[in-house]
Amino acid sequence: MKKIALSTLAASVVSAVALTAAAPVLAADINIGHLADYSGGTSDVGTPYGQGVQDTIAWINKNGGVDGKPIHSDFNEYGYQVPRALAAFKKWVGSDKVVAIQGWGTADTEALVQMVTKEQIPYYSGSYSASLTDPVGKVNEKSERAAPFNFFYGPSYSDAARAMVQWAADDWKAKGKEGKPKWVHMGANHPYPNSPKAAAEAYAKELGFEVLDPITFALTPGDYTPQCLTLKQSGANYAYLGNTAGSNISVLKACKTAGVDVQFLGNVWGMDENAMKAAGEAASGVVFPVRTGTTFDGTAPGLATVKEISKMSDPSGTQYRPVHYLTAVCTALYMKEAMDWADKHGGVTGVNIRDGMYQKANWVPKGMEGVCNPSTWTATDHRPTTRVDLYRAVVKGPTDAPVGDLMKEGVIKLEKVTTIDLPRKKELQGW
Repeated sequence: MKKIALSTLAASVVSAVALTAAAPVLAADINIGHLADYSGGTSDVGTPYGQGVQDTIAWINKNGGVDGKPIHSDFNEYGYQVPRALAAFKKWVGSDKVVAIQGWGTADTEALVQMVTKEQIPYYSGSYSASLTDPVGKVNEKSERAAPFNFFYGPSYSDAARAMVQWAADDWKAKGKEGKPKWVHMGANHPYPNSPKAAAEAYAKELGFEVLDPITFALTPGDYTPQCLTLKQSGANYAYLGNTAGSNISVLKACKTAGVDVQFLGNVWGMDENAMKAAGEAASGVVFPVRTGTTFDGTAPGLATVKEISKMSDPSGTQYRPVHYLTAVCTALYMKEAMDWADKHGGVTGVNIRDGMYQKANWVPKGMEGVCNPSTWTATDHRPTTRVDLYRAVVKGPTDAPVGDLMKEGVIKLEKVTTIDLPRKKELQGW
């Protein structure tokens, strides 16, 4: 009798699980789209970021969703291909009726701006293109477009690059160097690496740099010895790497072998703990922006929340999460809190979520103190911050061990260099 009862119970549990898996999305659910690159040209950083978004949505749902309403996230791994992003968007606004999207790349995010605006769907991108920060349009002569439904967390690519130009100018003076320092932009001829190019070069000229011709290298890893030899011959002092870490690793290794003496500056996706492990000592010394107030092995109060979120895909709690994962957690939680506000002010619609983004100044999501840097979005300015924290990658010795062990043992570490507070000038918005 016991055996029969247990087998019947087991069958009913399996049946219940099957029914749950097959259950249609309930009307009360909040539908969002999630675009991620786990296989394309930016998958090296797209994977930890995308996992951070997925884990945060799962954690939100585990903890009551948005006032009891679960977030139903339709995940689309699009391989960093714009046509696939456009197809996903068509589905999301058609049958899925999404109220927000967690997006990714610059080319696809920029391609979707007009459609996102027309459909009134807040779009939280992994792209920090400055062209997404002008919600009104033509705020100055260089701002290309209005992007009233586009949001991101962290300084724009342009502001981060300006901060690195500022740091480089100070570094040159601190070292007592004579003459004009030389600045060079390196990266693929693609909307993402090109996004901050004009802003950085304009500011470099303003601060007395000689700006050299850009050096092109693809978004994918390869042999970039020719580019390194060009860099060496150019006499550049400061080289901005505009690609993601995967191809930057190839450049750093090739340039170390070629004996290039230059200060490399990585964009926000251009360096992280995984890249430091992969590049080894070739990564040591690279200066780059970090969007969060701490790293995964830090001591901020909000890391307790991050560790709980991380357990959604790593129940053991042993996996080390790079800086991009923490950034994704912050991004998803800003969206969630805007949804909380919308729910209490007319319902969770795209317009209400957008308006929810404007309700607080110097805003840190609950439970994320010391992790998410205070951010402010307004109806006339979608730059969340113009404050840029710069860090230096430090690598001391072989990097064969897992990243978490290397960080714990101090073989690799992220060393804070400085914080640059850029003025929030209207003439710098949108480019």
